[in-house]
Amino acid sequence: MKDPIDRTGLRPRFWERVPLKQMNPREWEALCDGCGKCCLNKLEDADTGEVVFTRVACRLLDDDTCRCAHYDVRKTIVPECVVLKPGNIEEIAYWMPASCAYRLLWEGKALRDWHPLVSGDPDSVHRAGVSVRGWTVPEFDVPVEEWEDHLIEEEL
Repeated sequence: MKDPIDRTGLRPRFWERVPLKQMNPREWEALCDGCGKCCLNKLEDADTGEVVFTRVACRLLDDDTCRCAHYDVRKTIVPECVVLKPGNIEEIAYWMPASCAYRLLWEGKALRDWHPLVSGDPDSVHRAGVSVRGWTVPEFDVPVEEWEDHLIEEEL
């Protein structure tokens, strides 16, 4: 018997039972907790491959909602934007935030208690203090050569 799907297109607690590659598009999108961390510019050490986060946000990040202001057309505006999909998570997971639902599930870990799918509240990510709300700087305000001055520590 197939899992029931509610009016939102989400199967109950799908993230605990459905492999990433078998999620429907609504389930895949619902995994995003809305923290905005994936929209922070990152620096990667060419020698070690180490990725560090900056508080320099992509030009499309809405600092209030922690969402992309032009999500559906982001690749046309920011061609270097990486679109996370079930088929490329293996290559991309290393630069995703440690708290990212996609990365956690790919690594076989559970979602955090503050994740909106677990809490039932889309603002729980902000109340838990794990979103970028209110502390980013726009990428056009900081020259690339100064991004190192804006490094942040990512939660493990």
